[in-house]
This record gives sequence, C-alpha cells and structure tokens, in this order.
Amino acid sequence: MSDATLSPAAMADTMPEQLTTADGKPLKQALIRAQSHARRRAFLLVAPLLAFILLTFVMPIGQMLHRSVHNEGFTWHEDVASGERTRIMANLSQWFDQNELGTEPGEAAFAALAADLVVLREVKAAGQAGTRINYERSGSRSMFTKAARRAQRLEAPFKEAIVDLDEDWLDPDLWRVMRDASSSYTANFYLAALDRTKDADGNVTPVNENRQVYVKLFQRTLFLSIVITFMTFILAYPIAHLLATLPLAKSNLLMILVLLPFWTSLLVRTTSWMVLLQSQGVVNDALVSTGILADDNRLEMMYNQAGTLIAMTHILLPFMVLPLYSVMRPINPSYVRAARSLGATSWTAFRRVYFPQTVPGIGAGALLVFILAVGYYITPALVGGADGQLISNLIAFHMQNSLNWSLAAALAALLLGGILLLYWLYDRLVGIDNLKLG
Repeated sequence: MSDATLSPAAMADTMPEQLTTADGKPLKQALIRAQSHARRRAFLLVAPLLAFILLTFVMPIGQMLHRSVHNEGFTWHEDVASGERTRIMANLSQWFDQNELGTEPGEAAFAALAADLVVLREVKAAGQAGTRINYERSGSRSMFTKAARRAQRLEAPFKEAIVDLDEDWLDPDLWRVMRDASSSYTANFYLAALDRTKDADGNVTPVNENRQVYVKLFQRTLFLSIVITFMTFILAYPIAHLLATLPLAKSNLLMILVLLPFWTSLLVRTTSWMVLLQSQGVVNDALVSTGILADDNRLEMMYNQAGTLIAMTHILLPFMVLPLYSVMRPINPSYVRAARSLGATSWTAFRRVYFPQTVPGIGAGALLVFILAVGYYITPALVGGADGQLISNLIAFHMQNSLNWSLAAALAALLLGGILLLYWLYDRLVGIDNLKLG
C-alpha cells in the first residue's frame, strides 16, 4: 500500500518517533488532536439540527408511545390549580394485588371500594376514575359519580349497600376492567385499537361485530392510500415525461402550473372540490346541461369514498410528478433512438430501455404519496363523509372529542408501525439506495 492511501494516523505510525511539529510536540499526538478537533467541529455544526429533530420528532413520538400504554386516570388524581397529586382507588388496588384474577368480589372488596369512593368524593375525581373505566366498559362513569355522591352514607355490609345503588357493580367484566386499570401501564388500548377486548377470565376475544370499527378503518385507509398512489402515478407519469422532453423554456412554464397548488391553501383547494363535486355543483350541472345525465340522476361524489379519492389524488399529484421529473430529465433520449434503430418497437424501447431508468423516481413518488395519504386528515374530514374518512380522522376524534388520548396514541402507534413495516419491505424488495427524490 502506498503512503498516499494511508490515513494520517497510520502514516504517523510509520514515521520515526523523533518527528515533531514546529512547536516540539510529537507528530502522532498532533495528528490525533487535529482529528479530534475536526470531529468536534463537525458535531457542533450538526448539533442544532440534531437538537431540533430530538425536540420536534423523537420526543413527541416517544411521548405518544408512552401514552399508548400509560393511563393514570384510575390510580392518581392531579389538582390542576395546585399541581398536587393524590392516590385514588388505593384500597381497591391493594385488594386486587392480594387476590388473583377470577376471585369473586366479596365484602372485603366492596369495603375497599367504599373507602375509595369517599376519597373520590373528597378530591372530586369520581368522573375521572369513571371515565377511565368507561373507555373499556360503557356506562361506568355514571356509576362512579352516583356512588361517590352517596359514599359518606354507605354503611356495612358495603356489598349490599353498593349493589343497591346499581346492580351493575356485580358485573364480573366491570371488576376485570377495574383490575386492569389499577395498574397505570396496560396494553388494553392496543387491544381496543385492534377491535379486541378481554373477557372476565382475562382471555383476549373480539368485540361485538357491531362495535368493530378500527380494523375496518385501517383496511380502508390502506386500500384508499394504495388506490390514490396508483392514480397519481397514472396521471403523473405522462406529465413528468412531457416536462422532461419539452424544451427548457416551455418545461419551466409548465412546471409553474405543477407547483401552483403549493401556493394555494390546502383548505381552499379542498373546499373548491366541494363546490365542484356536490350534487348541485359545477360538474353535475355541466353533465345535466349537456344531456349526459338526467336532473334526477345526478352523481353522488361528495361525502363518500369517491370524493376522497378525487380530492386527494389532485392534492398529492405534485408529490408524484416532481420525483418522476427529476429522474426523467437526465435520461438521454438517444438511448431510445438507439433501441429503435436496432429494430425495437416504440413499446419495446419504452418497456426495456426508458421505463427501467425511471423506476427510482416511481419508488420515491409512490412512497412519498402513500405515506402522505395514510396520514391525511383535512381532506377526508371535509369531503369523505362517513364512508370516506380514514384512520387519522378517528385519531383526531379521540384527541379532541372523546379525550381518550391513550387510545388515540395506540391507533397512531399502530399506524406508525405499519408505515415502518412497509418501508422495511420496500427496502428489502427494491432497496432504499435506488430511491431518488431529486
């Protein structure tokens, strides 16, 4: 190996030990110190970007994953004004620790419950504890608030007194849910996100068929995202080819039209599609006026999957055009001409010569459009209706309306896991190294 291929540290090893720098320091130590200084400078240059990624990306995802398995609504109450934390349901939690699953609650269990109901009344946390149980067993919140209001008047035997308030306190499923909720960490929200629950014996079972919502929404989200990705590819490929083959002056002019949607608000574009697609909208009026459709046979393109597909395909189309254009532009047109001069037909030249060179752009555009489509929220919420909404809309519902943040975090975590899995499969089948965004 020549000296030119040796690293500075390796060169220092081959030099005589008496070699020193101008200030008398050993050359080997000086080279090591210079390399360390260069690494520190490089780290300081990327430190602001690294800190930004940690604060705005890694930490929020970590908090989401933690929230998906952690909920203290049944175990701790925090006063908003003072910030003081109070342990609630401590007596019942202790009874659960001392008794195995399946143990029928007796007088001791109801006595512990009565003592905790007094605490709930004092700290005004009955609604909070009931809401936590209500996530998995509907109707529980009213039971807790009603029992807490009468907690100080409860007398032994406590089982009979509490059951007199509501016979549902004897429901084994209620006690199973309270046992699970007595621990701040639980995987039940992931079970709920997969339309699963636990029976009184702790076995995982599917929920009732009329309550199976989330798996169907995941399937719909995956299906619509794949269809949208395919539709954008069909529309974007000829557009990108036209941009890549036209003279630069005309290509730049058409590129402005492709980029024009980025200069318009997403909400404005979505509401414009609402005007176009509604029953009395521009598209239906034009079809009726030309005699293609009868007035009483207008197309239903709003508040269904058709509206979601049309609007999202238009909105995400530029994200497919740009990667394809960046790959097509450098392709030398002489390659196709050479193939045709050797006897290949236009279709064969396209299929064997031109198309393979655009695969990296297709992969980049498809991956980009698919990931954006999976997480889209505004457009499906406005034009999708009940049939065209995606899983992101249900995540937003649990964040803003039902306030079941743990379930929303579990749904988001599953969505993130699915995207990472598809990304891994893409890397294994195609290779991320072949992906080109520009």
